[in-house]
Amino acid sequence: MPKTTHKVVVIGHKNPDTDSICSAIAYAELKNKTSNLVYEACRAGELNQETAFVLDKFDVRPPRMVTDINPKVRDVDYREVPGFSGNTSLRRAWQVMRDQKIDTLPIVDSDRELLGLITVKDIATANMDIFDRTVLAKSHTTYHNILETLDGTMLVGNENAVVDRGRILLGAANPETMESLMEPGDIVLLSNRYESQLCAIEMHASLIIVCQGAKVGKTIVKLADENDVAIMSVPMDTYAAAKLISQCAPISYYMTTKDIKKFTLVTPVDDVTRVMAKVRHRYFPILDEDGKYCGMLSRRNIINLRKPRVILVDHNEAMQAVEGYDKAEILEIIDHHRIGSIETSGPVYFRNQPVGCTATIVSQMYDEQNVEITPKTAGILLAAILSDTLVFRSPTCTPQDKKAAERLAKTAGVDVESFSEEMFEAGEKLDGKTTEEVFLQDFKVFMCGDIRFGVAQGNYMTDSNLRAAQALLTPYLPEALQKQSLEDLYVLLTNVPEEASTVLCAGHHAADMLTAGFGVKPEKDGTTVLAGVVSRKKQFIPKIMGAYQEL
Repeated sequence: MPKTTHKVVVIGHKNPDTDSICSAIAYAELKNKTSNLVYEACRAGELNQETAFVLDKFDVRPPRMVTDINPKVRDVDYREVPGFSGNTSLRRAWQVMRDQKIDTLPIVDSDRELLGLITVKDIATANMDIFDRTVLAKSHTTYHNILETLDGTMLVGNENAVVDRGRILLGAANPETMESLMEPGDIVLLSNRYESQLCAIEMHASLIIVCQGAKVGKTIVKLADENDVAIMSVPMDTYAAAKLISQCAPISYYMTTKDIKKFTLVTPVDDVTRVMAKVRHRYFPILDEDGKYCGMLSRRNIINLRKPRVILVDHNEAMQAVEGYDKAEILEIIDHHRIGSIETSGPVYFRNQPVGCTATIVSQMYDEQNVEITPKTAGILLAAILSDTLVFRSPTCTPQDKKAAERLAKTAGVDVESFSEEMFEAGEKLDGKTTEEVFLQDFKVFMCGDIRFGVAQGNYMTDSNLRAAQALLTPYLPEALQKQSLEDLYVLLTNVPEEASTVLCAGHHAADMLTAGFGVKPEKDGTTVLAGVVSRKKQFIPKIMGAYQEL
């Protein structure tokens, strides 16, 4: 089966917001229009309701979810060796191995289910076992295999018949001696001697193989047919035929069926490497998502692995990046946050601007590349800017954001005020959402020294929806602390019209850090109200970081 094209993944941060998703989609579209590579927008988490509304509004398909970009078997240029039927002869299997320079063949059924493996070592062992004269009967070899291996012609009998009894005999002796050696059902290799052929029929051989292409008389053919004795004619001499006859046996008789080391397309390459280090096989079968055989993997394939290529948008923090980013080749980073902890193995294109939204940067890059923005793309970029800047209320908002939003709104054919109201209303609805879904809709993890803390944020247009979210989330904080392996946790419930945030907190230092950072004591219910604070990035994180640094 054909392998997928290696694509460059364009992806935002974990627990993605509207900017993370929409910027990835728009930037992948731009790169596909201006580069020879193939780019795919992906997401590192579930869509929140606001983003889902935006994509549905502008009829844009949600990007594929990718939570781990660690190299998988599907990323390796594995060998697409076809599966072989268990009826294939040893001789044919060896020829394939010789021609394709491979030492292992997979045996599959008609539905591509993996049945076993046959190796060069297995074939060598079979060829050395020259004293087993009943091997064709034991392995239920087909007449077809014998004809193919010995290049023979069927004179009497059915080539689809199967050997189910008898030994292999060389009929070189005189008829009297043959009678003492033969048993009914034996397979006899003969020359052109009429007496020997007649004797084999009279002794009820199951198959007579006449060597050197010798002619078989009409009388012998008639007698063989009447006595249910099959006859083949082969061009090679008796010695060569005797040497090759055991190689007619099917590979299913010799294949390995137990403890087969196999991988799937989604097996991490790290796991493959660990297995390969413990066993001496050179090739390993691969199964697809349906459990069907699809190829063979070797150590050389792993050595030649091309790292996944990725472009990170709307973040440059290791804690927020998709799993496996450190095993990938990072080509670009497009962001508007502080410089974080991402490290790269080499120089990359890193564009970081102090604007309110990554979508603003992406829209600028469309202009720089002289690429026209479609109405759909304009719509999702506009939504990202309005979401990140809280409709220009956030202190992170810049003149560039406003200018970009006005132009994008015109291209998308929407009114900023009415559309933003629709979008925020869709995002703040709690109906049908679990507590964890509400919590994770915009959640990020940060590090300050050895302290790992998380900050979630929700934006609300009405005080009633904000209070409902508060009631839902407050009892969940201890569980969230444990699930996310955090020391401290903060949840900002932002009232967009009033430009203020109610902060819920839990953890070892959280309450003290809020007081130290903002000089505000918690309310009686344990919450802290921060007037004028609406931006996590520009207003909340810097002060909390400063408080932790003073610990």
